[in-house]
Amino acid sequence: ARRRHPACAQIGRLIPGHIPVMPLSTEHFILFGLLLGVFGFLLWGRVRYDLVAFAALILALILGAVPVDAAFSGFGHPATVIIALVLIVSRGLFNSGVVEAIARVCVSRIKGIGTHIGLMSGVGGLLSAVMNNVAALSLLMPVDIEAARKGERSPSLTLMPLSFATILGGMVTLIGTPPNIVVATVRQEALGDPFRMFDFAPVGIVVAVVGVLFVALIGWRLLPSGRQKENPAVALADMAGYVFETSVTENSKLVGAPLYEAFPLAEEHDVVITGLVRNHVRLPGSARRETVREGDILVLEGAAESIEQFVGAARLGSGDPDKQVELLGESMAIAEAVVPVGARIAGRSATDIRLAYRHGVMLLGISRRGRSFRERVRKLQILPGDILLLYGAQDRLEHAIQWLGCLALANRGLTVLQRQKAGLAIGAFVLAILAASFGWVYLSVALGAVVVVYVVFGLVKPTEVYESVEWPVIVLLGSLIPIGSALESSGGTALIAQWILSATEGLAPVMVLAILMIVTMCLSDVLNNVATALIAAPIGLEVAERLSLNPDPFLMAVAVAASCAFLTPIGHKNNTIVMGPGGYRFGDYWRMGLPLEILVVAVSLPAILYFWPLSG
Repeated sequence: ARRRHPACAQIGRLIPGHIPVMPLSTEHFILFGLLLGVFGFLLWGRVRYDLVAFAALILALILGAVPVDAAFSGFGHPATVIIALVLIVSRGLFNSGVVEAIARVCVSRIKGIGTHIGLMSGVGGLLSAVMNNVAALSLLMPVDIEAARKGERSPSLTLMPLSFATILGGMVTLIGTPPNIVVATVRQEALGDPFRMFDFAPVGIVVAVVGVLFVALIGWRLLPSGRQKENPAVALADMAGYVFETSVTENSKLVGAPLYEAFPLAEEHDVVITGLVRNHVRLPGSARRETVREGDILVLEGAAESIEQFVGAARLGSGDPDKQVELLGESMAIAEAVVPVGARIAGRSATDIRLAYRHGVMLLGISRRGRSFRERVRKLQILPGDILLLYGAQDRLEHAIQWLGCLALANRGLTVLQRQKAGLAIGAFVLAILAASFGWVYLSVALGAVVVVYVVFGLVKPTEVYESVEWPVIVLLGSLIPIGSALESSGGTALIAQWILSATEGLAPVMVLAILMIVTMCLSDVLNNVATALIAAPIGLEVAERLSLNPDPFLMAVAVAASCAFLTPIGHKNNTIVMGPGGYRFGDYWRMGLPLEILVVAVSLPAILYFWPLSG
């Protein structure tokens, strides 16, 4: 039986015209005020969502709305643990290389854009069903961009369909998307039994198949045609400055100091130090730790005016035209990376995090929604969705991109995929899924065992275990779960359910289910989908209980609706990731997203009612 607050215990089935009224307590005012504040800050978007949620938790503790002994219970909650483990397992599957090989083989065999979108969307949907959908997109996005470059077309035609397809595919299984995990654990706490691994499949497969078909056949044609020939990544990479040699004189400020100490001064003048030449030989890499000597030659890159200002500030001389050296060292490279939500550099500048000083990697340019920036880029605040053009030694670029929390747009050949261990990776994962599906072990235990196997056999490095986890999402979950529990135990969710039923009084239960789904979907378009599921799932349970109906269709409706964030680039992390590489604007998403959301509601409601009857 569900655990219920005493204030709700006397409320039975609702009779039209006799809706019971529950009084608002001080605790209700506090919790509702905190949640409204959280939603407001999330909509504002100027403060990271994990900080907002954690601050709300601390305030709830101070005000007495959340018991002290339950303060940090959310961090040990099954949903939090499972989401963290899924992300680590996804890294292991990525490192095995098998899915990348399959994707590249598929792409190499197609030419037409319609066929390309259909196949990539299908592969993306399948991958996101068995791994986190953000990981599936990060795996396929470089493949898609590379195909766009070879086909001499803009990735704006294909990246949004790919993003939507990975979101749709995540609905099929428990581990495909965080809202499914949240809804399953809410069911376990309320009814004593969670949704299993493939309980989402009947409805999820119907929605995913219909949605992917729409995206592949019709959706991509709704995207703006005026920007189809633009390729933001290519435009950014093509931005070229001057390459200039300058000599280190006796009076130079740089003499006797390591070269990396000159990076802040170079950044201040928007100049990149790309190398050091000594005795007619260019030193390996960026030579950042070499002590600068009189007579050395610095290789600089940037605008002519910026270089002139830097030369004057550092008291350098002109380069020796007789010195014939290779200006672009063989070990140096340029890489493009997209900034996702929660990246270390999001909301900060390259100067703030001292990128050049710490890693010897320079920020050359930024592309934001199709607009390229070059001047003063190292002081420009980076936003989620931006594309960064980075320059540095090949052995440093990959580490710097991972440290920044960004996703590489092009395969630079630096990631060593362990394809010989693909069988091990897939075998361990499948065994864990089967064990959890048959109820032999808890899902969290099964996934934990997979992580141990991956680490022991070297598929995931110990450092990657921590790098793979999206800690802002973990903090968000750990902070909001105690608040949600307090809201439910105090009768707050019962109050919201009462208000919903009052507003929909006289309507058929199917209409109430549809309205719950639409409201949840609208919230997910502007809020984090995990936060939406945490609040909407208990409300769905209360509505079902007050109508004396099966709660499962209401929970399924919340799971589908919380995952469907297609109207904006902020509703789902995948939409934010493709915004920069695709050159999309905020208003581009609704063109394909609005008809897709309408289609999802139209398709999922009959499927939910068929597989999960209201009277079941």
